[in-house]
Amino acid sequence: MGPNVDNVESTPAFPTRAEVVVIGGGIVGVATALALVDKGVDTVLLEKGVVAAEQSSRNWGWCRRTGRDLRELPLIEASMQMWEGMNQRLGRECGFRRHGIVYAAHDEKQFERHGRWREAAAEHGIDSRLLDAGQMRRLVPGLQGPVFGGLHTPADGRAEPQKAAPAMAQAAIERGLNLQQHCAVRSIERAGGRIERVVTEHGEIACQSVVIAGGAWSRLLLAGLGVTLPQLKVRSSVLRTRPLAVDVEPCLSLGRVALRKRLDGGWTIASSSNNLAEVTPDALRFLRLFWPAYRVEREILQPHLGRQGLDEVLRWRPGQAERVSIYERIRVLDPAPHRPTLVRMVEDLKRALPAFAGLQVAQSWAGLIDTLPDAIPVISTVENVPGCLVATGFSGHGFGIAPAAGQLAADLITGDVPCVDPEPFRLERFRHPHDVRAQHWL
Repeated sequence: MGPNVDNVESTPAFPTRAEVVVIGGGIVGVATALALVDKGVDTVLLEKGVVAAEQSSRNWGWCRRTGRDLRELPLIEASMQMWEGMNQRLGRECGFRRHGIVYAAHDEKQFERHGRWREAAAEHGIDSRLLDAGQMRRLVPGLQGPVFGGLHTPADGRAEPQKAAPAMAQAAIERGLNLQQHCAVRSIERAGGRIERVVTEHGEIACQSVVIAGGAWSRLLLAGLGVTLPQLKVRSSVLRTRPLAVDVEPCLSLGRVALRKRLDGGWTIASSSNNLAEVTPDALRFLRLFWPAYRVEREILQPHLGRQGLDEVLRWRPGQAERVSIYERIRVLDPAPHRPTLVRMVEDLKRALPAFAGLQVAQSWAGLIDTLPDAIPVISTVENVPGCLVATGFSGHGFGIAPAAGQLAADLITGDVPCVDPEPFRLERFRHPHDVRAQHWL
C-alpha cells in the first residue's frame, strides 16, 4: 500500500456542467484547479480514486532547482516563489520548508558536470554553490567514504507529498471547486470538433474545456481522442523511517541513496540510481524516441518485464461511454516496491552516515513515474482538439514544479498571458524526434 494521504471530502452535489473539467487529482491537476478557481472559472476536478493517491504522494518531496533541465528553470523559479507562501495561501500546512538541497560528487568528472550546470543555471539567476570535500563534510556531519565535493542550492526546499495536494484541493473547494472522487472518466466527447462533454461513471458533465492531468494514465486518455503521447512509466521505490534525530538539514543525494527530513521527525529514503523501466507494449512502440535517453541512463534504469506489461496487453484500452472502463477497474496504481533496492538503500545510507545505524523502517512503497523522451513535461493545448489541454509527463520532477505548472495550464486554458514561456512544453515537439533530447547534468 501507498503512504497515508490526508483526507479530502468530495463535493456532495454532482455537477452537470462546468466551464472546465480537470481530469486527475494528482498535484498537477489540483494545482491547475486551484489556479482556475482563483481566476473565477467554474471548475470541476475528477479523480477515479482519491486525491494524491498515486505518484503525487509517493515521491521524495523535494522542491528543487538543483540539476534541473534548463528549459524547466523559469517554471521552477515561479514554483519556488509560490511554495514560499503556500501555507499562507492555503490557510493550512503543506510541509514546505527551505533547507537547501545538496548533490554529492564522488569524482572529478561528476564535480565538473555539477560545475557546468551551475554556470548555465547562474545565467538564469540560480544561486548554486560548488563545495569541496571539506565543505561537504561540514555541511553533512559524520559523512563517511570518498567524497570529491558537491553542489548546494541553499534556497531549495522540501514539502510533504501526503499533505500538499490535499491541502491545495481543500483550499480550492473553499474557493468554489467541485471535487468528485471515485469518479472515473469513461470518455471525452466532442461536437463539431470541439470538446463538448465528459462522460463519467456517475453521469455526464457538459463543459467548454478539459485539462488532462492524469499522470501515468494520460496517454490512454489522449488515445481516446486519437492523440498520441509518447509516455512510459518508471517504477521508483521509497521508504520512510520512524523518527530519528540526525544532524542533516538539507535534502541530500549521495547517488545511490537520497534522503530528506520529514515533518514527523522521520526520514524519506530513496534512490535515483536503480529504477525499474516497465516493459510494456508502449515501451516497444516508442523505443526509437526513448533510446537516446536510455543509452545515457542505462546504468541506473533497469528494464523490468512483469505483471504491468501483461496487464497492459490484456486490459488497457481507452474508455467507452457506455462501458465500465479500465479506470474503474484500477482505481489506484499501487506497484510493489523493489525489495532488493530498499535493502541496498538502507545499507548504503548506514555506511555513508553511521548516525542512521539505528533507523527503523516504518513503511515502504513504490510509484509509477510518468516520463517522456526528453524528461520535461507537456503543458500544452492539443492541436485538432479545440478545448483540450494536457499537463503530464513530469518525469519525476512534478511535485516541486507543480504550483507553476498548474498556473501555466490555467493561463493557457483561459487565454491569459502565460506565467512563463510555454514553448518548451508543447506537445507538437514530438513530431520532430531528432530534436527531442533530454539534458543530463547530474
